[in-house]
Amino acid sequence: MEIPLLSDIVIILGLAVVVILLFQRFKLPTILGFLATGVIAGPHGLSLIHATHDIEILAEIGVILLLFIIGMEFSLKQLAMIKRTVLLGGTTQVLATIGLVALVMQLLNFTWSESVFMGFLIALSSTAIVLKLLQDRGEINSPQGRVVLGVLIFQDIIVVPMMLLTPLMAGGTEDIGTALLLMGLKGAFVIVFVLISARYLVPRLLYLVAKTKSKELFILSVVVICFAVAWLTSSLGLSLALGAFMAGLIISESEYSHQATSNILPFREIFTSFFFVSIGMLLNFGFLLQNLPLILFFTALTFLLKGVVATVAARMLQYPLRISLLVGLSLFQVGEFAFILSKTGISSGLLSEETYQYFLSVSLLTMAVTPFVIGSYRKLADYIATPFSSLQEPMPFNHQSDDAHSPLPELDDHIVIIGFGINGRNVAKAARHAKIPYVIVELNAVTVKHERKLGEPIVYGDAVHPMILSHINMYKARVVVVAISDPEATKRIIATVREISDKVHIIVRTRFLQEMEENYRLGADEVIPEEFETSIEIFTRVLNKYLMPRDSIEAFTQMIRSDNYEMLRSITTNRNSDTSKLALDLPDIEVASLRVFTSDPEVVNRPLLDADIRSRFQITVVAIKRAEQTLLNINAQTQIQQGDLLYVVGKPGDVVRFNNFLKGPL
Repeated sequence: MEIPLLSDIVIILGLAVVVILLFQRFKLPTILGFLATGVIAGPHGLSLIHATHDIEILAEIGVILLLFIIGMEFSLKQLAMIKRTVLLGGTTQVLATIGLVALVMQLLNFTWSESVFMGFLIALSSTAIVLKLLQDRGEINSPQGRVVLGVLIFQDIIVVPMMLLTPLMAGGTEDIGTALLLMGLKGAFVIVFVLISARYLVPRLLYLVAKTKSKELFILSVVVICFAVAWLTSSLGLSLALGAFMAGLIISESEYSHQATSNILPFREIFTSFFFVSIGMLLNFGFLLQNLPLILFFTALTFLLKGVVATVAARMLQYPLRISLLVGLSLFQVGEFAFILSKTGISSGLLSEETYQYFLSVSLLTMAVTPFVIGSYRKLADYIATPFSSLQEPMPFNHQSDDAHSPLPELDDHIVIIGFGINGRNVAKAARHAKIPYVIVELNAVTVKHERKLGEPIVYGDAVHPMILSHINMYKARVVVVAISDPEATKRIIATVREISDKVHIIVRTRFLQEMEENYRLGADEVIPEEFETSIEIFTRVLNKYLMPRDSIEAFTQMIRSDNYEMLRSITTNRNSDTSKLALDLPDIEVASLRVFTSDPEVVNRPLLDADIRSRFQITVVAIKRAEQTLLNINAQTQIQQGDLLYVVGKPGDVVRFNNFLKGPL
């Protein structure tokens, strides 16, 4: 029996493997590989695919699963932590982009509805590509990374009401008021349904399913919830994508969301690949070549318009110009959700075939250049920001006054703390306790305002600029602690500090060991990598459990640090080092706490001298906890009672044997 769709699936996935391998060689995102696969295999390419309608159905499933996963990963608690960035930054970016694009489209003689809808499309950026690139660079937790994440979250949310508004903008009904009222009622019903399901129905259902310990039943239940809610919203005249998002939101509020996400993720990856391939299949490559100058013009215009708007949005969040430019250079492209929304526009008559081809061409080109732009966006930001260096002026602070422009107190022999995260806060707390003067430099304006009210000597500014460091008397400081999450900014700060002062002692916190060498070369005096400090702490506790002497543990950790952590990286290569003898010093004894369950009269309610535990079990009882009392003065006449907790010392095998005895007969 021949299945026509099967040959098309084999062609798509096989070609995708080859194309993505080639793209990975040049470190290009996987999504671009899927888009290129669609261009090659589609009707405007080599016409390798015949069942295009069936492929579109698979793509629809991919969209449903994509929004389902977005919904499951959407946490109201996490959103609350960055709500200002999401609401202010996201709203500014989306509304300003829609307005400017609509204005441009009006000048090109498009209707009001078509102009605003094109604004909807252009306003959305690529969550998948941008977050993947920032993640690979280790910059998700950097200032620009946090702003980009907040804006992208807002875009992912706002695409849902955009889908709802699109049919109304197309004029599908004469009575707009009634249509809006009906849409509002449907939306209210969906929201109530989501709240009731998330609160009562789904957690109980998933609990019953999880109790069976059947992985197959759990996956089946999650998939049924996804498609059932999508079908419900579709039957109400709303979109399948909206239903999938709502289904994910329902599950996200349960304790089973992480397991559900991990189970659905492989399916999503397969089906979303068909979605991006189907988008590539729609691109008319001949049209792109014929209209290349105009398409390149619109691509450059999109780059400029979206980049400027995102930069302004970051500036409104009170970030310095350099950081704001990094945000703008990250969010200039058109994203994958715009493709989903464009299908709604086509079905509603808001996009003609020619306009759609222009949109596809511009979108794919902006996505294609994104990896190259982000790869060099620091140099670009520095180049653009240099003529506007006056915009980098610091906001000084006097902890005796709330006036943002009061002069700083005279600082001398002080600590400069750059970054006020967990590490920076702990350094400040220790300095305050030791009565050592200090000043903090922080990029988050909200944090600065809050801490300023609490009396912290904190300055708003970007420490990569010499003007900021000069303002806080860097040349008089004794120690600088760089405790930020941006590795590239850390290097620039070290170099800037060294330009101002050779005598100041620079201590740098990094995430990874490979960052140490470059930081030392730039002038850092001490570099503390978090990943190896965590390893040392874990291994120290392991050695404590094996009762290794404390002086030996301290000598061991000191040896690792003095060798710049090289020992942990090549612990097996140096056979003659003291580390290779570490195992020889570990004692073959164990300290354990054992509960007395047995009522055996040979041990229970009998003096230790008569019970003869030491001879019979080779175990020494060193303490007994009875109810709320701990007995430390153990002697020959001490008696063990049922229910006691015994603290014993012995060889591991003897401890196990004695524990089995205390459990009593099974």
